[in-house]
Amino acid sequence: MSVPGDQAVWFKQEVHLHDGQLKSWLRGQFPAVRDVDDVVQESYLRVWKARATQPIESAKAFLFKVARHLALDLLRRDTRSPLTTVEDLAGLRVIDTAPDAAEALLTQDTLQHLADAVVALPTHYRNVIVLHKIQGLSQREVAAQLGLSERSVEKYCHRGMVRCEAWLRARGIEGFFFRP
Repeated sequence: MSVPGDQAVWFKQEVHLHDGQLKSWLRGQFPAVRDVDDVVQESYLRVWKARATQPIESAKAFLFKVARHLALDLLRRDTRSPLTTVEDLAGLRVIDTAPDAAEALLTQDTLQHLADAVVALPTHYRNVIVLHKIQGLSQREVAAQLGLSERSVEKYCHRGMVRCEAWLRARGIEGFFFRP
């Protein structure tokens, strides 16, 4: 068994001098290994521990063998893991479903135009549109609430929608195609 000072000299002369070559080899052989420096440090630790218990015939060969096994273990663990690590969060493409400022303004503007069109309707059309299309009541419920027949609710709704569309078109607002 060697003395700790002798082991430090041995490590420096026989193992650590291969640092650059080992890192380069690991990067070439195992490009999917994220942190080559960790593999190298763990390899050094294992070589150090092995040397403390038994002599090592070829330090370089043993070092590369240990590093290879560690890298393979890391790759196996990464392929089993359902999690993916990300190093550069700024580079990620995130799908944002929220409208941007321009879309929000356009939506607000569109809703205001629609509200103005509904307000411009005659009262009997407006009441039917508000209850049926905006509040979501069925034609039967609207008819009961307003004292109308279901057929009248259907006609008022259709005519009110046609009038809203005409009101919008008269102001240069296109793209609304109402369905009865």
